[in-house]
Amino acid sequence: MMSLNRYRLKHLSDRKYKGAQRVQNLLARPDRLIGLILLGNNFVNILAAMIVTILAERYLGMRGLLISSLMLTAVILVFAEVIPKTVAAIYPERVAFPSSVLLRILMFIFYPLVWVLNKISNGILAIFGLTNIKRSEDPLSREELRTIVKETGGVIPHRHRQMLFGILDLENATVEDIMIPRTEMHGINLEDEWSDIREQIMNSRHTYLPCYSGSLAEINGILHVRKTTKYLGSGNFTLEQLTSVLAPPYFIPNQTDLYSQLLHFQTEKEHIAFVVDEYGDIEGLVTLDDILEEIIGEFTTDPQKHEKDVIPLGNGMFMVDGSANIREINRAYHFELPEDGPKTLNGFILETLEDIPTTGTAFRTGPITIEILQTRERSVKSARLTLKKGKTVT
Repeated sequence: MMSLNRYRLKHLSDRKYKGAQRVQNLLARPDRLIGLILLGNNFVNILAAMIVTILAERYLGMRGLLISSLMLTAVILVFAEVIPKTVAAIYPERVAFPSSVLLRILMFIFYPLVWVLNKISNGILAIFGLTNIKRSEDPLSREELRTIVKETGGVIPHRHRQMLFGILDLENATVEDIMIPRTEMHGINLEDEWSDIREQIMNSRHTYLPCYSGSLAEINGILHVRKTTKYLGSGNFTLEQLTSVLAPPYFIPNQTDLYSQLLHFQTEKEHIAFVVDEYGDIEGLVTLDDILEEIIGEFTTDPQKHEKDVIPLGNGMFMVDGSANIREINRAYHFELPEDGPKTLNGFILETLEDIPTTGTAFRTGPITIEILQTRERSVKSARLTLKKGKTVT
């Protein structure tokens, strides 16, 4: 009864499985169930001891009492305790569900006696402050749920388990972890020549484009490219028409966790947001697709997606671009670089060394040795990551 998986038990009970419902009702008051089981258990053991004592004294005399006591102890331990309880622990459902029928009958017959025993035992427990006698239904923590999902093995397909892990990890990451940095943002400068703007819209691979005046610090709005289709076809598309279809920009703090932001996207009916720091300066942008990729994996199947950031050199060595996002390359190559600090490899190197390194500088972090290959002005352009011997990357 006590070794049953309580979550599976509740699932079976909700599915109207009679055996599970009986067991769940019995476990709702564990003091009564334990009282009934121990009442019957001790009654049988004491009765068996009395019978063996009488028979041993009658047929073997006083000398047989010790021998009979030892034999009875061995028999009870092996056949009444160890073997049945081991089997029940291995196959709890097969034992508990049929046994619940007998236990309910016995509970009905001996309820007055069980009630008295519970009153006495619960009264004594109350002296020590133990008054909660109902079965605990503590909810699972996020880490406990992760462990359960991990232990499901082949019951849940690997890809589905990864999606569940992605959902559980949403609150552990912020929009700053997955945003497109400001330096990599593509948008339309409304101060450019109109012919250049028109060509940029027609050749854009993106559905949404930020529109700004002069610099990305002056965001005018978001252009949904599909809204320009009717104007582009007419041949008289103008800047005024472009600005008239711009959606107002949506700004979010850089420390917003991904779960909260997913809800905000849903409630605000938005697909793209600009990430700002504590001073209100734009750091980058994040889209609904970016958050969904954290759950279901990358939409793209392009094998060259990370090729510009990470180039395998063989023998556990990789050349990595300094602007590479640590979280992304960790997920793609399992580098295990720290993710609780700077978001890029360049930022991590500068923070670790507390200086702008020169070419050839090397240091170790965990199982990885990082060697600076090339610097540019005030940043690291590229570095070589070498895994410690015996460590593999998939």
